[in-house]
Amino acid sequence: MIRTFALPVRAARPLAILVAATAALTIIGGLSDASAKTRKDPMNAQASTGGRSFSGMASYYGNELAGRRTASGVRFNPQGMTAAHRSLPFGTKLRVTHGSRSVIVTINDRGPFVRGRVLDLSKGAAQAIGMTGRGVGRVVAEAM
Repeated sequence: MIRTFALPVRAARPLAILVAATAALTIIGGLSDASAKTRKDPMNAQASTGGRSFSGMASYYGNELAGRRTASGVRFNPQGMTAAHRSLPFGTKLRVTHGSRSVIVTINDRGPFVRGRVLDLSKGAAQAIGMTGRGVGRVVAEAM
């Protein structure tokens, strides 16, 4: 024997809305397994900002985070040529210039979380452009 039960009218309406919203998201691919399988590896994503540049203050982070996982999932290498940015896609390559020296870095982390800063560089990248003396410096970054 199959038992059924009736929901009170107040509970049935939100449930119907939830079911309809879930179905709509599934149809457009928001919750489907097929869309999850077709997503690209974030470290191989290309920035849609090719050629766009921005400037501001940058800082660097050193050995204290060595070996810990970054937001992209890779382990942080202080001597690597990497950087953190708040919103650029992981894998984006930037030419970062400080004074007359420049370096090419790959975005692999999120940050900086200090107001007024636009990039957090790895120690290796900061050394390459001569920015480790003061710890912060004005940079120009161009997406490649």
